[in-house]
Amino acid sequence: MVFWWYALYMFIKLNKSKNRTYVQLVQSYRESGKTKHEVLFNFGSLDELQQNPSLKSVASKLLELAGVSSALTTDISNEAEIFNWGYLVYKNLWERFDLEATLTKIQIKDGKSQFNFNNACFLMAIQHLLTPGSKLNAYGHQRHYAKLPEVNINHLYRSMDILCDNKEAIETHLFNMNRDLFNMRVDVVFYDVTTFHFESTTKDSLKNFGFSKANKINEVQIVLGMLTDCEGRPIGYELFPGNTFEGKTLETALNVIEKRFGIRNVIIVADRGLNSKLNLKQIVDKGYGYIVAARIKSFKKEIQNEIFADEGYKNLTTEENVVRYKVIDYTNNIKCENKTVKLSEKLVATFSEKRAAKDRKDRERLLDKAEFLLANKALIKSGNKRGGKKYLKEIGSTPDWVLDEEVLARDKKFDGYYAIQTSEQNLDVESILDAYHTLWRIEESFRIMKSTLEVRPIFHWTPNRIKGHFVICFLSFLLERTLEFKLHENQIQATPDKIREAINAMQFAAIEFNEQKLFVKTKGTELGSKILRTLRIQPPKNVTSIAEFNC
Repeated sequence: MVFWWYALYMFIKLNKSKNRTYVQLVQSYRESGKTKHEVLFNFGSLDELQQNPSLKSVASKLLELAGVSSALTTDISNEAEIFNWGYLVYKNLWERFDLEATLTKIQIKDGKSQFNFNNACFLMAIQHLLTPGSKLNAYGHQRHYAKLPEVNINHLYRSMDILCDNKEAIETHLFNMNRDLFNMRVDVVFYDVTTFHFESTTKDSLKNFGFSKANKINEVQIVLGMLTDCEGRPIGYELFPGNTFEGKTLETALNVIEKRFGIRNVIIVADRGLNSKLNLKQIVDKGYGYIVAARIKSFKKEIQNEIFADEGYKNLTTEENVVRYKVIDYTNNIKCENKTVKLSEKLVATFSEKRAAKDRKDRERLLDKAEFLLANKALIKSGNKRGGKKYLKEIGSTPDWVLDEEVLARDKKFDGYYAIQTSEQNLDVESILDAYHTLWRIEESFRIMKSTLEVRPIFHWTPNRIKGHFVICFLSFLLERTLEFKLHENQIQATPDKIREAINAMQFAAIEFNEQKLFVKTKGTELGSKILRTLRIQPPKNVTSIAEFNC
């Protein structure tokens, strides 16, 4: 910030509050014919400023520039350089998780590296949180963080390998700290799967072609399965080769819950993509319970008819609309190793007009695509029945295509219906629906990772470097979610983007007077002040020497 640029429009204002007088730098301007004032800087209390030699140096130079004193020969920088000090917010959480001690122990155990492993990991983490980019970008941008220890570019890449080798130890430490420090509830655990693609067609042991959640069918990918608590805070994650079917990832996640985290009593909440008879049996075999979305179309006719019958439905009023529900006792028969295992379940069938309208709209969109294909039959290819082809059928010896009225009529019957199956016989309906509807938090988690934290594009190609990259992303995501959680505890609602904006607004203008380098704090945001108060972080002084600033 350059003070003298606005000299004709600025003045010093003394603002009295209680028993103290505060000093403000105020700019005067006219808007719609009225004079208004904008506070540019809050310098702090008058009694503190009177004892501040740095401010006196600034005042002396301003007098010289104004022509009041010609005797001074102080040099002044022509423009101010801006530095971010807001990263101290995440350093505070980094310290609460005791990450420096943990990473130092890992480095000592590694025994091969001599650099500061903790500093390298912290730089990469705040880079994802505040200015996402490549590791090269993190190296080049690090000087913009006020007095952050410098890290060599090679140390960033070397850290990837160490992180890859120690992923489980770091994850276990974070889980234990999260449970002890932040009262993480793990009686209900949410699990879901997403994919991350690469701008590449080269396969290896990790990157491979598979079903892409982002519809990137011609690029290799990896599969990520994540466990979160009911607040959306990550518990743990696993990476799988890109051709792994999501339903086959749950067994690994269950082993992680049991062996690595030692969780003995938990309900797994998952979407229908993970609902298979084998998965449900594995959950029960571990001694856990489950709440999963059901595929109504896969049930036998008698169960479907019971769902569609009006008798037995009750109304449940939610914040958004009225939902009708019915509870059906259901026995899930699972054939395994020449025997049948019976799982006693509660099937909660629901119907809402809002969902029915959405289902109709989705079907009409597919029907439009089907009619377009019928008008342009040369575009129809044999194979899967996705998209508009779902409502087409092939007829005649010389293949022709017509609208499949039978499939269309069958789909209409399911408009507005949704079902959840659970092993928890003693849970009431509202608790079951609440637990399942909270699954949106893990879907939101994936959105944050892909957008705010910019996990991809992934600028690594070897499996170990990719795995190390995701450890850093996991660390970053945990810090961000923890900050959200702490704000929520204090009735402060803020999106990840707003949090980043507020922290990036915590800046210093670096200037030089009388050969003394100074940090002048710029005006922050209201949310930024709330974040500091929530974490009980003392903000830096408005004017301080660079030497005195402690990060």
